[in-house]
Order: sequence, then C-alpha cells, then structure tokens
Amino acid sequence: MNSQRHARIRAMLASRQHDLTVCMEQVHKPHNVSAVIRTADAVGVHEIHAVWPGHRMRTMVSTAAGSNSWVQVKTHRSITDAVEHLKDRQMQILATHLSDKAVDFREIDYTLPTCILMGQEKTGISETALALADRQIIIPMVGMVQSLNVSVASALILYEAQRQRQIAGMYQRKESTLDVSEQQRLLFEGGYPVLARVARQKGLPAPVIGDNGEVIANQQWWAAMQASVAR
Repeated sequence: MNSQRHARIRAMLASRQHDLTVCMEQVHKPHNVSAVIRTADAVGVHEIHAVWPGHRMRTMVSTAAGSNSWVQVKTHRSITDAVEHLKDRQMQILATHLSDKAVDFREIDYTLPTCILMGQEKTGISETALALADRQIIIPMVGMVQSLNVSVASALILYEAQRQRQIAGMYQRKESTLDVSEQQRLLFEGGYPVLARVARQKGLPAPVIGDNGEVIANQQWWAAMQASVAR
C-alpha cells in the first residue's frame, strides 16, 4: 500500500460517523440497496442495518457487500430485533412516513446518535416499525407525487445529517473513534486486497498494519501465505 492510499484510508476512518446509520425494512430491489450503501459511504456512515426475510437474506447481503466494501451491513430477522439493537446503542429512531405526526426532516437534530428507518419500496414502513420509532419524519413535496424513491429519500436525509454534523465539527477528527480491530481490518482489506483475499481463503488471521501502512507479521504467517493451497 503506497503512502497516499494509506493516508486516504486513515482520513476516511477518522471521519466515520459510527453513531449515524440507516435501517432498511425489507427494501428488496438490489439497485436501491446498492444506492443506499453508496450514499452511506459518501457521508461517512460506517454500518447500516437491514431487515430481510430469511430466504432473501443471503442474496441481499451478497448484493450489499458487492456495492461497497467500506460499509458494513448488519442484518436482522425482524424490525423489532433491529430497533432493540439500535436503541441499546442510545440512538433516536426516525421513521420516514407521511402522517399528521411527522415533522419536516430538517427539524431533527442529527448530531444526536441517529438511525433513519426506510420502508419497503411498495408498502413503506410497517405498523410495527412506526410503533417502535421515536419520531416520524417527512420530506416536504409540493408536486402531485407523495413519495420519493427510497434511495433518493435516504440520500436527502443523510446529507442533511452530514450538513449538521459538519457544522458541529464532527468530521474534523484527527483520529478514528472506531474500534482498533475494525480499523485494522479495513486498513488490511482496503490497502492489501489481494493479500486479504488469500488470507481469508487460507483461514489466516489479519496481520497488523503499521503506522506507515506496512504489513507486520511473523515468518510463519508469510510462509503460510506463500504456500500452495492443497488440492
């Protein structure tokens, strides 16, 4: 890994917003899933959440992983499980929903730990999710349509969150607040993708990435990496 890439990954890790996320409730179109993940990466979201039925979970996780390897996708079997997990992390849960209770999405304080719930393309947010949410939000529209594509809506809200957090100085960190092991994983996988792929195939642990982006590993690790895979 050259010095420029190492510096870029380090800067990305420092700006990651680990307390800002999106939860997709059975969003089932692969291009929407990919678009949400791409936007999440662009605004510095480290991990997003998704609720998919069991028979679709593996397919959708594969789609998501192919969209952007920098954003982690955590899956849940039910919206109740997902929201409980997020509330345990002290996040405010915002459901995008057109109702008399909903407020303009720009009135929310996104500098607080926040999860944005996005509903399924056709039916929207479920009643269960609405009951679990802390607040309902809307994107004001003055045309004939009453809703936006799920990926467009998530982008608008996430960029408002980014705007507020930039003003608050939350992107100006010099060091990452992510767990050190997670930082090391991303440095290895992002800086040495070929080595990372071989290490996964051989079941080897990830090495330490040094302050200058170098791989720090013992001779046994390197020997195992160079050994031919038994057939």
